[in-house]
Amino acid sequence: MSTENTAEAVVAVETDAGTARITWRPAAKARLVLAVSHGAGGGIEARDLQALAGELPAHGVTVALVEQPWRVSGKKLAPAPKTLDVGWRGIWPALAEPGLPVIAGGRSAGARVACRTAGELGAVAVLALSFPLHPPGRPEKSRAAELLGAGVPTLVVQGGNDPFGKPAEFPPGEHELVEVPYGDHGFAVPKRAPLGQDEALTVITGRVVEWIASLG
Repeated sequence: MSTENTAEAVVAVETDAGTARITWRPAAKARLVLAVSHGAGGGIEARDLQALAGELPAHGVTVALVEQPWRVSGKKLAPAPKTLDVGWRGIWPALAEPGLPVIAGGRSAGARVACRTAGELGAVAVLALSFPLHPPGRPEKSRAAELLGAGVPTLVVQGGNDPFGKPAEFPPGEHELVEVPYGDHGFAVPKRAPLGQDEALTVITGRVVEWIASLG
């Protein structure tokens, strides 16, 4: 795919887990690809994914919105983590096809996949949106090892009121962490919050732009 073509393109990709789909939002003069996938309960229409896809191409970053095979086939429930990893691995060659460095990313379950597979697939960094550190109310069921094992520069963007793990619950490590004040797992903020919804999304896009620039 030419990195000079700025028109959105939707591409089906066959994987061992079924047919996946990539919606490309190309930058005119791309220097990186950010590949982001959805969580276990939603798709690429998530507010944070759409905000990044709208903002990053202007900063030289092509965004690839990845839909896992289970989502493409119309299923309502995500499969086991190992099946999600199979789908992501199958999508990776298409993500790398433009010949640019690829940042692996995702929200919630998609962030876990990115962390688990970053090293083996050659991702230059990981963007973890709403990383589900533990199931709600079950802090003893920690998934911190996945995050800490990513092995590449990692940015965690976490809602201040995320029931899957508030920012203060995250263990120290090599990752950077940005808090979206008052945000829940989907980065929605209450109407009574002093931070509006658009402002919350600006926190996300602004910090991600800064972080990507720092990667060199």
